Amino acid sequence: MHEMTILFHGYFMLKEMRKEWSFDMKLSFFGAAREVTGSCFCVEADGKRTLVDCGLQQGSNNGFGQAFPFHPGEINYAVITHAHIDHSGRLPLLVKQGFKGSIYATEPTCKLLEIMLRDSAHIQELEAMWASRKKKRAGDPASQPLYTMADAEQVFPLLVPCKYDEMIEIDDNKTIRFTDAGHLLGSAYVEMWVTEDDKTKKIVFSGDIGTSGHPTLRTPGFIEEADIVVMESTYGDRTHEHSFDTVTELAKVIENTLAKGGNVVCPSFAIGRTQDLLFHIREIKERGLVQSDPDFLVYLDSPLATAATRLYSGDLVKYLNEDTLSLLDSGIQPLSFDGLRIVETAEDSKRLNDDRTPKVIISSAGMCDAGRIRHHLKHNLWRQECSVVFTGFQALGTLGRTIVDGIVSSVSLFGEEIAIRCEIHNFRSMSTHADKGELFGWIEHFKKKPECVFVVHGEEETCRTFALILIERDYKAIAPKFSSIYDLKTCEAIFKGRDLLRRSDLERSERRESPVFQRLMLAGMRLVEVISRNKGGTNKDLAKFADQVDALSSKWDR
Repeated sequence: MHEMTILFHGYFMLKEMRKEWSFDMKLSFFGAAREVTGSCFCVEADGKRTLVDCGLQQGSNNGFGQAFPFHPGEINYAVITHAHIDHSGRLPLLVKQGFKGSIYATEPTCKLLEIMLRDSAHIQELEAMWASRKKKRAGDPASQPLYTMADAEQVFPLLVPCKYDEMIEIDDNKTIRFTDAGHLLGSAYVEMWVTEDDKTKKIVFSGDIGTSGHPTLRTPGFIEEADIVVMESTYGDRTHEHSFDTVTELAKVIENTLAKGGNVVCPSFAIGRTQDLLFHIREIKERGLVQSDPDFLVYLDSPLATAATRLYSGDLVKYLNEDTLSLLDSGIQPLSFDGLRIVETAEDSKRLNDDRTPKVIISSAGMCDAGRIRHHLKHNLWRQECSVVFTGFQALGTLGRTIVDGIVSSVSLFGEEIAIRCEIHNFRSMSTHADKGELFGWIEHFKKKPECVFVVHGEEETCRTFALILIERDYKAIAPKFSSIYDLKTCEAIFKGRDLLRRSDLERSERRESPVFQRLMLAGMRLVEVISRNKGGTNKDLAKFADQVDALSSKWDR
């Protein structure tokens, strides 16, 4: 059973970590360790715990799912590198389960989080509602959402907006600074200075490293000094096609598809990639690159993307790059054009598929695991005259990855098998992740080699391969495992962690578990931790503790 797997994992993890308590300054990896999503790291020093990122796990191959392998109430602070859901999406769950500290992020990230987390909560509630309908028909208990809109609202009062390049003192022994990472508006590298026993270590968390030459974002910055580096490796095994002319190639896809009477469907991340698509399509229209239908219609079918686009054009405009600001100064709205239609309601979204007029549809979610895009795929994947254009990384186990890999002839959507007959395009050139060469350029910009480089946020083979290449270049590099813990003073492993469990190895997905039961499982893990901390206590106290645990177990044993 999945719940027993989590509890046994927690028990054996804590059992093997008993020696941990003699180490005070340490770094733990609770997500994005040999996987791409669920970014979550913890720095512990001077008795305080700081979480860096708190991302949602995405895809079917996501380790131990959404449950935290720690008690959220014992985390003192959180620092968020950027607003993408795989770096921020479990914040409502963190707060729901007891976190009460401050959450530090850049000003634009704080603004984006308010729309991102509300949207995520809405999706959690909808998915639980749909699942409950099926369970009700089967006579099973109703599903509960991972978190609700009310839980998301509890996050926002805890947000502390920060400026780029300013030193922010979290407490007497911890200072942070955000540097523009060029991946998303508000994205940042986090520099963290941690002091304990008059010993200071500087840790740099890369978050997601941007790529140069982006149409609207600033060029990623560099960091020159660090003792420890935690860096992403999403594209650590490949190189982007920098010579690829995105505007021209996208125009060709639109031209050819519309001429055949089909739709161009673009699964797109609501924040970042959607705005890039709008920027490129505006240029396509201005240059008249779609000659068969120069006035073609573009439907933006994502409430979150619409809200984000308004922020890009309003409160966050000052964070855009100089070229984009120059367009605005000349009176050009870079994300707007004739023929752009905003789809507000779900009913309007459904009507798009009844309308046979050839069109471009931009919809989220970018990996196709949720949102309105799934309905558009259901109605367009099987049509040979249509095209689906992917513009971002597709995590292992997601519907998007299944389609892009081209290894199946059909996919299941809403209980129906849908044939894949349309054209599939993957515009990797639109990625805002640094590729292999840019990642090397980033790490080599440090004046002195860091004491250790932890390679994270990549698929397992990518993390391991990138770390091996760094080792060949005389870096001490490690691809940490899930739940691993390292001593920051020596960079040695305190606990080496465990191999990820894939959902295919589990009998039931955690999404089918009651959140209250998940809370009970976490309480059980915490009890094991408390027991470990009592090692060395007096016999009288230990005997009393054991009697209380035995009594509690007897009361609830079924």
